[in-house]
Amino acid sequence: MDAVIFDVDDTLYDQLQPFKKAFLFHFKHLSDVPIEKLYLSSRKHSDRLFHKSEAGTVSLLELHTYRIMAACEEFGIDIKYEEAVKFQKTYEKEQKKIAPFPEIITLLERLCQRNKQLAILSNGPHQHQLMKVRQLGLTKWIPAENIFISGAIGCAKPDPAAFLYVEKKLQLKKEKAVYIGDSFENDVIGAKQAGWKAIWMNHRKRDMPDSRVFPDKIVYSPRELLDLADFCL
Repeated sequence: MDAVIFDVDDTLYDQLQPFKKAFLFHFKHLSDVPIEKLYLSSRKHSDRLFHKSEAGTVSLLELHTYRIMAACEEFGIDIKYEEAVKFQKTYEKEQKKIAPFPEIITLLERLCQRNKQLAILSNGPHQHQLMKVRQLGLTKWIPAENIFISGAIGCAKPDPAAFLYVEKKLQLKKEKAVYIGDSFENDVIGAKQAGWKAIWMNHRKRDMPDSRVFPDKIVYSPRELLDLADFCL
């Protein structure tokens, strides 16, 4: 592969950690709740409203409060709107402390040494996602002009248009491009429909969806992703 394009959230860093810290800060009396499952539920509910948020028909605050309240409801937990707002503020504060998986740092170093073209394609509000990119230090390896965020480019994964936008801007050969991400629907399906290769970063051990689309590779940890780089990236 000549070009390697990455997702950001829960692919390059552990998104569970800021979520967990925020949840335990506000709801420490609920410490027996399976927090990773709660987190995955919140991601599911976030995806359901994401495109309405991108279109401006649902505000970011509505999206953020809905996803934690809906996730908690699945586990029989009733939290108030005001509590959801406070949780979100703490969650955003904790996101400013995120760090890449150590293996990701090594991976980016190796790919740069091999003169691979590196880029990011991420869903979300432009400035918020840029904040994460900067906090993760990704611009050390990935130039600013190779960072694409749905809130700025006007289309979002899994729409193939988002991938084709990147392809055109970077003048990629689709048969030489691979996308790496944790979301089967957004990352794997989106990339494959655009004609790219796709690696599913399935470190949450999600079940394989019932789909006609298959990733080219599945890895279950950052270490596996790093090992894979020695063979096919």
